[in-house]
Amino acid sequence: MEVRKMHSEIQSLIELKQEGSYWDFKREWYSKEKKADLLHDIMCLANNLENRDAYIIIGIDEENNHNPLGVNNDENRKNTQMLVDFLKDKKFVSGIRPTVYVESMTLSKRCIDVIVVKNSSNTPFYLTERYQNVQANNIYTRVMDTNTPKEKSADIHHVEYLWKKRFGIILTPLEKITNFLHNPDEWLQAPTNWETVKRYHKFFPEFTIEYTLDGEETAYQYYLFNQTDIEPRWREIRIFYHQTLLSTFEGVSLDGGRYFTPTPMTDGISFNAYHKWDVTYKYYIKGTLPYIIHEFYYEPDGDEETTAHNRFEECILIFESEMEKESFENYVQNIWHKKDKFTADIWLPHFPEIEGYIMEEFKKQYHNVQVLKRMLAEYRKM
Repeated sequence: MEVRKMHSEIQSLIELKQEGSYWDFKREWYSKEKKADLLHDIMCLANNLENRDAYIIIGIDEENNHNPLGVNNDENRKNTQMLVDFLKDKKFVSGIRPTVYVESMTLSKRCIDVIVVKNSSNTPFYLTERYQNVQANNIYTRVMDTNTPKEKSADIHHVEYLWKKRFGIILTPLEKITNFLHNPDEWLQAPTNWETVKRYHKFFPEFTIEYTLDGEETAYQYYLFNQTDIEPRWREIRIFYHQTLLSTFEGVSLDGGRYFTPTPMTDGISFNAYHKWDVTYKYYIKGTLPYIIHEFYYEPDGDEETTAHNRFEECILIFESEMEKESFENYVQNIWHKKDKFTADIWLPHFPEIEGYIMEEFKKQYHNVQVLKRMLAEYRKM
């Protein structure tokens, strides 16, 4: 899970025994007299130049080999809501504030706190009204292990970078179109010919996405049998910037064309040392381009397309992150011998005999994925 991944990362940063461009160590929480320091540190890390989440790691003794001191008895300790309230009345430009939260973890039997400063494209964050000695209109950042001093503003090339980040100028064409695809309403239908169905971005028409209409009509997958019309209709999805092909994905038109989506990824789990998959499954990972396109093409109508979409998602796993996927696979390896407790009342659709296919294999794949979906629900309760 993401929390476990972050905890592992924080431990690795502490083991480096030095500060860096996106992390800072503090021996203890900020006292009432150091509220300006807290604000300044958050702003510097929110404007970090690494384009990623940043951390203020509290409860680390830098003068004693970076050993954890613990924060349980720290009278100045704050939780997420207290930090949000602290930032709420500060006069940030446009009223847009850094997103922060507090994550606690145990290290060497001592509790430390981490202020997580989320990555954002709303940079640069700066004040329109002075707060103590944190100046209005000064743009602060962090270079290597050093914050911009409160009385100064960041170097001009660093300020330019932060503005470029806000306007998406630092993004590659594929990163830009990935962001655009989060908003299907901003895409318009291009004239369709007998070969492709194409859309273009209404503000940046040089970005287009299309899928073919003349794909291969053979090859079955287990999830097709949960549809009313089980005939496979495979397509190719193409993403372009001007005439440059940026990426391609396989797509599938389900239920007689009532619903279209990129085909899910395939993976499996082994229960022995030979690394042969004993259980296979189809999946998406949220935030990845295949999943974003999966959501992009879904236009819920409360009728046939919605039904086809829901039946499709009944047959696949959707993970929150790559880390969750890996952790879940380890979980399954440890409990698969108890799979019978997850098999009650699993319903199977009709699998007609199709020449050239072993239908029992499709039934097994479908059944195993239903078991995995139930295991995933159980895993997320842990």
